Amino acid sequence: MGTGDRPVASSSRDQRLNGPRVTGVVNKFSDAMPAARTDGRRLRSVRTRQLIIEAYLLLLRESPQIPTAAAIAERAGYSVRSVFERFTDLHTLRVAATDHAMSQASMRVAEQPPRGDRAARLRIHVEMRGRVCEEWLPLWRALNANQGESDELKGRIRQVRELIIRRLEAMYEPELSNLGPVERRQTVLAIEALIDFESWARMREMFGQSFEEACAIWERAIDRLLPATPPVS
Repeated sequence: MGTGDRPVASSSRDQRLNGPRVTGVVNKFSDAMPAARTDGRRLRSVRTRQLIIEAYLLLLRESPQIPTAAAIAERAGYSVRSVFERFTDLHTLRVAATDHAMSQASMRVAEQPPRGDRAARLRIHVEMRGRVCEEWLPLWRALNANQGESDELKGRIRQVRELIIRRLEAMYEPELSNLGPVERRQTVLAIEALIDFESWARMREMFGQSFEEACAIWERAIDRLLPATPPVS
């Protein structure tokens, strides 16, 4: 056997004694597999968490009663244990559901920036506000009913009201710019109280107004509260 064959023989002997030689490429692939499995588990956990939040919100829309953990788990298609693996308690779930709702509502509002003349802005604002009330009224009621001593839930309620006020100031800036600080603040707060969730609920549930009729009522009321629109320079 020539000397040129010796490395091959040595390599073969090493393979018999120590097993196949592992190259850098194989190591890289092997190292990636646990990471891929971890990412997959993380994605499934995130998906499970989202489905539990959605189940909670669906149950709220169907009934004014606060959903139990068992009902939430059944609707989501998971065990009660899975619910509490993602949320330490139902209070934590309520906070997470509120954050989800606020994020969804904010994205929808962002799709309708202030534009157009007074009548167009009134229509855009009121229709969007009406749709938000239609979708999130059950959660708003649960949020208020369960806030108790929870600083987290009370904080979320304040955030929602602050977001509404900022939206009003953006939508009606041309009209509000005519007012002094005190009168401007009073006008904004009056409109905020007018377009409260429960105001919408009274029109729809108690007085049987259609979506369009309820919007028309709000549009007329806001129009009367606002000062005249300044002329375009």
